[in-house]
Amino acid sequence: MPQMGESIAEGTVSRWLKKVGDKVERDEPLLEISTDKVDAEIPSPAAGVLTEILVKEGDTVPVNAPVARIAPEGAASAAAPEPAAAPAPATEPEQQAAAQSTAQEVKQEAPAAQPAQAPAPAPAPQASQPAESESADDENITSLDERRRTKSSPLVRKIAKENNVDISQISGTGVSGRVTKNDILDFLQQPKPAAASQPSQQQPAAAASAASQPSEAPQARAPRPAPSFAEGESVRLEPLSVMRKRIAQHMIQSKQTSAHVTTVFEVDFTAVDKLRRQNKDAYAERGVKLTYLPFIVQAVIAGLREFPVLNASMDEHNVVYHRELNIGIAVALEWGLIVPVLKRADELNVLGVARAVNDLGDRARAKKLAPDDVQGGTFTITNPGIFGSLFGTPIINQPQVAILGVGGVKKRPVVVETKEGDFIAIRSMCYLALTFDHRLIDGAVADQFMARVKAIIESGQFTM
Repeated sequence: MPQMGESIAEGTVSRWLKKVGDKVERDEPLLEISTDKVDAEIPSPAAGVLTEILVKEGDTVPVNAPVARIAPEGAASAAAPEPAAAPAPATEPEQQAAAQSTAQEVKQEAPAAQPAQAPAPAPAPQASQPAESESADDENITSLDERRRTKSSPLVRKIAKENNVDISQISGTGVSGRVTKNDILDFLQQPKPAAASQPSQQQPAAAASAASQPSEAPQARAPRPAPSFAEGESVRLEPLSVMRKRIAQHMIQSKQTSAHVTTVFEVDFTAVDKLRRQNKDAYAERGVKLTYLPFIVQAVIAGLREFPVLNASMDEHNVVYHRELNIGIAVALEWGLIVPVLKRADELNVLGVARAVNDLGDRARAKKLAPDDVQGGTFTITNPGIFGSLFGTPIINQPQVAILGVGGVKKRPVVVETKEGDFIAIRSMCYLALTFDHRLIDGAVADQFMARVKAIIESGQFTM
């Protein structure tokens, strides 16, 4: 069981993606786990054959506990059972390499892929050991192309495999020539913008839709299968998933904790819409889908700077003000809702926000988020408008004190006031609904904050 975060002590095996006897490739999804923070797919730390599953679906085990055994393909039939407390010797170096490689990726990419596997419960590798080392033979690698191939995260290798790309063809921009996710996505965009990037971009586009496209038609989502009833049955019981239990508890806790009040503002997005259309092709060439959300994030950040009480939280006796502006972006998943956090969003321009939001959405859909990706938020934005909603009254994401709901951006006739007089024009309009905690935030302050956000969006003054 991998260590999914400092505060995570155990995980629940929700589904095995392979069965005993199946051949698995390194970094191929092996199982799904649930924690009290995220659901995630866990990739195989080694190539070989799955010889034994030690933990059944639904069982909860502590981190670092063995959950399965993988043997080299040729030795699978002859492999002798190992003690339950240690992993198979043949996979230990690769487990260590996978953990180290992913750790380096997390440090150099922001945000990047989550840790794929915790170090095996064996003596830790020496600090000076390179992350790409998988055996003593690696010391003999002298080819630059081969070294670049080893200097990549599991996510990068997976993208390369899906698109038949030789990583050695890519010039890495990371430390020591390491190929990053952005490097391979840029590589896929440049040679064949229409054909080469389509396979890998199809799923990310769907992944980010719920979090970043309030004005465009939503991606088609397969409906949940209807429950099957046995003959004579009139009801069917299905246990709640770990994520659904956590969502239910969190929503009830929030309603019982905060005094919820919602204020709704109508905002003219015409200037932003024009700016987005002027720049979306240039952004697409860089592998980034430009939606309205980065502009909303930028306006919210400016508002939070002027009204820091909306970026605060509360304990029993104090108001806790936060220096960092960490914006949570709600992402609707087929199996629930999750809020990954855009850390230090005030340090990013429109391009940086767009790239980070797309990445968070991609990894949320692919179950690649780490617990740290959903912690530390100070203000949340949710986007029901992607599904056609005009506005809603969202529930505050505890322990925060405010959340912004974004409705759909729709063209409609409105009265425009000018010095020459009033006239009717077609404008791109949107309702923004701010739910705030009335224990701390007065209505006047909430409306002043929203008026500031509205003014920034309608001005269209953004640095692209």
